[in-house]
Amino acid sequence: MSCTCTNGQDRRPQLRDLDVEIPMGYVRVALRLLRYLPLTALLMAIPSSYAQTVDLSGRYQCAQAKMHGKVIPCNAAPLILKNDGRFELRGWEGSYLVNGQWVELSDSLIKAKARIEPGHKIVLRYYGKHGLVEMTYVRRVAELGKTALS
Repeated sequence: MSCTCTNGQDRRPQLRDLDVEIPMGYVRVALRLLRYLPLTALLMAIPSSYAQTVDLSGRYQCAQAKMHGKVIPCNAAPLILKNDGRFELRGWEGSYLVNGQWVELSDSLIKAKARIEPGHKIVLRYYGKHGLVEMTYVRRVAELGKTALS
């Protein structure tokens, strides 16, 4: 096969003939990243042993209330957090979601955040007719006839 080409066009096309140049630095970096892809996938597939889901379900009794800066004993209705993500509090029913150190209580109209504290305590702050009120709820544990604060 013979070709009568002019101006040096009798050679095969070369990479330098293309308008686009691929910098070799990017290719080298991409190849290095691909080397670690299987290890990354393996580490993501292994469940972490320290990650635990917090189970807050149970019955919480009101231990104390704080109004106008004064702590008073509390005999309010209990806060009940159910296993299915629903709650009950003085006739208010809705769903709850644990988000870090907070429990978010909500229904179709109202949302409230309560702080989780050590010792199975939940502290709910809200503005009521007496101003800022802080209610501290403590979880009651009842197992096989044994009732104790935990």
